[in-house]
Amino acid sequence: MDNIWIVFVTVFLLCTVILYRNRLSLMLKSKRKKNKLPLGTLGWPFIGETIEFVSCAYSDRPESFMDKRRRMYGKVFKSHIFGSPTIVSTDASVNKFILQSDAKVFVPSYPKSLTELMGESSILLINGSLQRRIHGLIGAFFKSQQLKAQITRDMQKYVKESMASWREDCPIYIQDETKKIAFHVLVKALISLDPGEEMELLKKHFQEFISGLMSLPIKLPGTKLYQSLQAKKKMVKLVKRIILAKRSSGFCKVPKDVVDVLLSDANEKLTDDLIADNIIDMMIPGEDSVPLLMTLATKYLSECPAALQQLTEENMKLKKIQDQVGESLSWSDYLSLPFTQTVITETLRMGNIIIGVMRKALKDVEIKGHLIPKGWCVFVNFRSVHLDDKNYECPYQFNPWRWQDKDTSSCNFTPFGGGQRLCPGLDLARLEASIFLHHFVTQFRWHAEKDAIVNFPTVRMKKRMPVKVRRVES
Repeated sequence: MDNIWIVFVTVFLLCTVILYRNRLSLMLKSKRKKNKLPLGTLGWPFIGETIEFVSCAYSDRPESFMDKRRRMYGKVFKSHIFGSPTIVSTDASVNKFILQSDAKVFVPSYPKSLTELMGESSILLINGSLQRRIHGLIGAFFKSQQLKAQITRDMQKYVKESMASWREDCPIYIQDETKKIAFHVLVKALISLDPGEEMELLKKHFQEFISGLMSLPIKLPGTKLYQSLQAKKKMVKLVKRIILAKRSSGFCKVPKDVVDVLLSDANEKLTDDLIADNIIDMMIPGEDSVPLLMTLATKYLSECPAALQQLTEENMKLKKIQDQVGESLSWSDYLSLPFTQTVITETLRMGNIIIGVMRKALKDVEIKGHLIPKGWCVFVNFRSVHLDDKNYECPYQFNPWRWQDKDTSSCNFTPFGGGQRLCPGLDLARLEASIFLHHFVTQFRWHAEKDAIVNFPTVRMKKRMPVKVRRVES
């Protein structure tokens, strides 16, 4: 009996020691994990620091939210914005690591209203081999000389048509003009649709669609999100009709547009619904990124006479050569203008049309001594890196000369993102901006009216960038 009691007590004590040891191990592990979390605060319950973030975003210095916390906690800190605990990175090397990580580590994470509108099959949200396949197909087509030649012809045509209607006695709204031009050019590249009734209908639905991208995630009739979803359904119907017509006529050996490229792929996962969804998503740069690049370049040049003069001289020299030869300029002619490219690069750095990207950690990740816990969001902030005085001297000064003989592939410069989700249209954006600036500075002198940049929810000009123009005599 005594032996049984001794065995029982021994087993009990052993179990107690093991349980205590395991619990102590978990506590120490949890403490170590907590100690590795970046410094910062999660703010108020439920809302976190979202109100302060949005308040700063609406100001003329949206990076002030980041700057304040960087001074307190360092370049990587924890916060709670848009309903999620979030690690915010304003560190270029940490940003590079996150952007270049594959889908087994980080996946896209965006506000619910945006994911609702984009849909599960959007290239912005899908992961793995399908995302790589679609990105690769579109990227290769966008880099093709054939498309660059087409974009050049279309851009020249629409720019000339637009500028021919400009009058000297009334303001020209650069933001509106560039949006109209860029949308026509991009839609032609996506679905081969020319200006006309269908184009105007598509643009009308598209305006309704994008107005809900950053709305409250409520899908009740009458809400902004509901109206945007209805507009997208109409757009999908129109695009699917074009897809069906292309399927019926057979595949073309030389693709004319992105629909042709995606239809020619044998992957069964590329359904008509998936193609239509992604075609609509790819229209967004035609409304936001590319027009804003041209608009902001106009603003910054208006405020920097020396840069405007050098840009004008460079483009007038090219125009004289073109007039002597008697041929239209090619895409390579536009991209060969060195100072024009530095102006575009500096506009991208200062303008920060894409402020950053959101990711979600699928597992615990440690980088530079910081822990990003599984399930937490990560906000990779580009703007703070681009406006950091440690990376750029006088970062708030428009200085295109800083890019002369300087590499733009540095991790301190990421206006188009990076890694497997690098924007496939980055070369086309530069090309379109180069063409617009060439025709603008060789045909006009202008005076810009006072205007301000609005940075939230998307970058835009408050008054749509009004300018008074005067034609240059040939």
